Amino acid sequence: MKKNNIHSDLKNSIKNIDSYTHVRGESIFVDDVNVRQGTFFAVVFDSPKAHGKIKNIDYSKAEELEGVERIFTYKDILGENQIGGIIPDEPLFAENEVHYCGQPIALIVAESEFIARQARRLITIEIEELPVITTCKEAKEKGSFINAPRSFNLGNTEKAFQNCEYVFEGETFSNGQEHLYLETQGAYAEPLENGNIKITSSTQGPTQVQKTTANVLEVPMHKIEVDVTRLGGGFGGKEDQATPWAIMAALATYHLNQSVKLILNRHDDLRMTGKRHPYESSFKIGLNKDLKILAYEVEFLQNSGAAADLSPAIAERTLFHATNSYFVKNVKTTVLSCKTNLPPNTAFRGFGGPQGMFVIESAIAKVADELGVSAHKIQEINLLKESDVFSYGQIATQVEAQNSWHSATKQFNLKQLKSDIEIFNKSNDHFKKGLALMPITFGISFTNTPMNHARALVHIYQDGSIGISTAAVEMGQGVNTKLLQIAAQIFSISNKKVKIETTNTTRVANTSPTAASATADLNGKALLKACNALLERLKTVVSEEYNVNKNSVEIIGETIHINNKKTSLVWNELIAKAMLKRVALTENAHYATPTIHFDKTKEKGHPFAYHVYGTAIVTTTVDCTRGTYILDSVKIVHDYGKSMSKGIDLGQVEGALVQGIGWMTMEEIAYNKDGKLLSNALSTYKVPDIFSVAKTIDVLPLETKGNDMAILKSKAVGEPPLMYGIGAYFAIQNAIKAFNPNYKLKFHAPMTPEKVLMGLYES
Repeated sequence: MKKNNIHSDLKNSIKNIDSYTHVRGESIFVDDVNVRQGTFFAVVFDSPKAHGKIKNIDYSKAEELEGVERIFTYKDILGENQIGGIIPDEPLFAENEVHYCGQPIALIVAESEFIARQARRLITIEIEELPVITTCKEAKEKGSFINAPRSFNLGNTEKAFQNCEYVFEGETFSNGQEHLYLETQGAYAEPLENGNIKITSSTQGPTQVQKTTANVLEVPMHKIEVDVTRLGGGFGGKEDQATPWAIMAALATYHLNQSVKLILNRHDDLRMTGKRHPYESSFKIGLNKDLKILAYEVEFLQNSGAAADLSPAIAERTLFHATNSYFVKNVKTTVLSCKTNLPPNTAFRGFGGPQGMFVIESAIAKVADELGVSAHKIQEINLLKESDVFSYGQIATQVEAQNSWHSATKQFNLKQLKSDIEIFNKSNDHFKKGLALMPITFGISFTNTPMNHARALVHIYQDGSIGISTAAVEMGQGVNTKLLQIAAQIFSISNKKVKIETTNTTRVANTSPTAASATADLNGKALLKACNALLERLKTVVSEEYNVNKNSVEIIGETIHINNKKTSLVWNELIAKAMLKRVALTENAHYATPTIHFDKTKEKGHPFAYHVYGTAIVTTTVDCTRGTYILDSVKIVHDYGKSMSKGIDLGQVEGALVQGIGWMTMEEIAYNKDGKLLSNALSTYKVPDIFSVAKTIDVLPLETKGNDMAILKSKAVGEPPLMYGIGAYFAIQNAIKAFNPNYKLKFHAPMTPEKVLMGLYES
């Protein structure tokens, strides 16, 4: 796979500080924690049925098995049997009724995991089955919803449609997606003295684990300590859904006063956890004769699963991104969170934004197909401009939509790419190429305004080394490396002098989860404040020592300079002097994103600190005999702002892109009518491998001034690039169209080879 560097000096970019231990197999995850003597191991007994009343459960044979310590159910919960966050609608353990296959009913604790699994097979359960709902349309027909619908409106769509030259309607479906993090869900709980419990958890939300565990055990939060070293991947799947496993381990530890380890195996993880939300949506789009979109309406049906989890927030994010990179004067978007008998679906990279973008890209593709014009012509005409208004009321500023589009089409020579494809298609009967452009506009911030805050705790030790604690959870995205860079840069010291501590609720409390692509910004800004406060104190020490103005003091390369002249005083000596003067060398700083706000009663506001922009050009070749396809190239111009870690950011773009391509082309979640997961193994659920990745991925940085709301003007990069993968879906369809002119575009993702083959030969 060919790669383009973000900048010519990429090779000098700081490396991810975890790389060394990762490649040597020395990095510590939950399953690697040294367990205490006498540790018990736990396995979850879950529902074999998607919906029904529990008539009888017989645990007797399991309890009699040698090595089984105890089986816990809802009856052993001292506090509230409830783990729902946004809406309290999800029990930790099922009581009298089950609502999805895989719903936890009991926790088996034994001397080994093997014994616990043997015991699970000995449990018998009798369930009186009830009707099962698996799709959004079924749920809508039966009035089964998680909460009330939400709508964003701008202008007057009803009136605008009357003035449209062209009006088209259609339906779309985008499937779910399995997170497939390398490290499955898990936790290790151990008893401390005085009834305190420490949980080592694979979670993106340590405070959520702490708060909910305390609620279930009916103890104060300070009794629960949650610690996270790193995650072996999360992608949103460990934002809320890491919580129940940690609570179960803690519940057993509370009762047994012994350490308990609970690590799901891959099959349990696939069966019991929620995925990206499938969406069934219908749209109506209207344009004038110049192909300017005048009106757009869409109804999103979100398959939430059996409980709310994060569905309401994800549905909201869908509305925020329903018009992607386009300005539409008249918009009416509505989302309904449908309650079904599937595992509660949850956060996944993009958090509802990709589902919203897929619909408007489908609408534009349909218009182009019906009118016989290229979709990218319509896309370009409608791109956002400075001071345009989003449907949620925010005024677009520092808009880079057109800049990224024109940079991509110019630097990658779109005209030549199209010409090459036309020549290829004319001279090949059994292979056809297709091309599509995918612009993106993605808002950065938690859309729930109160969540946009963070803290940083910084210690400068007597020898000049530094320890840093924040709420940021390292899960492969390189946030620890960026935090290290900030401290090293502010103090102008060697990276080796800085240590990033584990994420711990005792050191940094009341934290927002590592999510929404906001982690580096929030925690980085807090760290920046803490470091600057310490730096000012150290400058004061120098000014008093040398009787000079504090503003004349600088630290450059661990040496103190005064009035631009190097002194004999070095960093370590300065710290020693500060200690003698009893100067505080610890700082705790808090950062809350300014200016952002959103009024949910009016569905208007300024929810995002800034937006990330970019444009991808995707080309593909379809084998018209077999229905298979390869991605020839993905050429991207991406808005990094002023990237502070170019290698890490490039890795994030490439990883997100491939994950987006997988969602759009091959990853197909399948449940049967009884709510049982069919795609329950890597033999039946396909993810992109090295052979699925585009032959060439070129990523160029968009030349911009950066944005002050981003940490050191380096924009968030975790989620936005996933949406580039949507371009692959339409590039493949354009190749099908080149082979079969009678083919009518489909908007039912993913575009698997089976669907391609049927499309190639439909009449």
